[in-house]
Amino acid sequence: MLAKTVIITGGGSGLGLALAHQYYKNFNVCLIGRTETKLEQAIQTFSSSSENTVSYKVCDVTQYDHVQSVFQSIFDNEEVHLLINNAGMGSFQPLNELSESDIRHMLETNVFGTIYPTKAAYPLFQKQGYGKVMNIISTAGLRGKVNESVYCASKFAVRGFTESLVKEWDGTGIYPTAVYMGGMDTPFWDDSDHISDRSRLKSPATVAEMIVEQDDNRSEIFIDR
Repeated sequence: MLAKTVIITGGGSGLGLALAHQYYKNFNVCLIGRTETKLEQAIQTFSSSSENTVSYKVCDVTQYDHVQSVFQSIFDNEEVHLLINNAGMGSFQPLNELSESDIRHMLETNVFGTIYPTKAAYPLFQKQGYGKVMNIISTAGLRGKVNESVYCASKFAVRGFTESLVKEWDGTGIYPTAVYMGGMDTPFWDDSDHISDRSRLKSPATVAEMIVEQDDNRSEIFIDR
């Protein structure tokens, strides 16, 4: 019997890695990321005493052909329970200070980097007969924020995408979920002064635990509003 697996994009650090540790208690975990050294380091943080396995695949989620190939190789060998689209990035400045590269990178990573894995996984979930897709959005998908215009635009896009899939996939046995949380104390903020006091932020481990506790096929999970 094939082992059930959770795929997590952006799984090499932060919330992605924290979610991996939570799901590793009951599932095999496959981490997806662009940087192999980071993924290798992430793998070392897991206990080898578990019966479950942890693996990784190097993949650029903004490149559909690459995503499709990687996902096919995973589904060929494992029964996938859940895809978590966690990969994301943000550049927090007034719009007029954002470069074209900043804008493109945010939209490609946050929007295409969610849509492409979902699109690649859907027919594979169909063949399996069931599946789940969890999109990590943040409260930036609920309301606009100062110096986050393009970041919020990318997260509003993912919110609309997810809400549409809830309707489109109704009755298919494949469940999309949108997850909304505020800022966390992760490497996401290492090169930013957008958050002045990171001590007030929740840890990735705390947020991951709260997400897993609410993972029951509901269409929305709210950690913060």
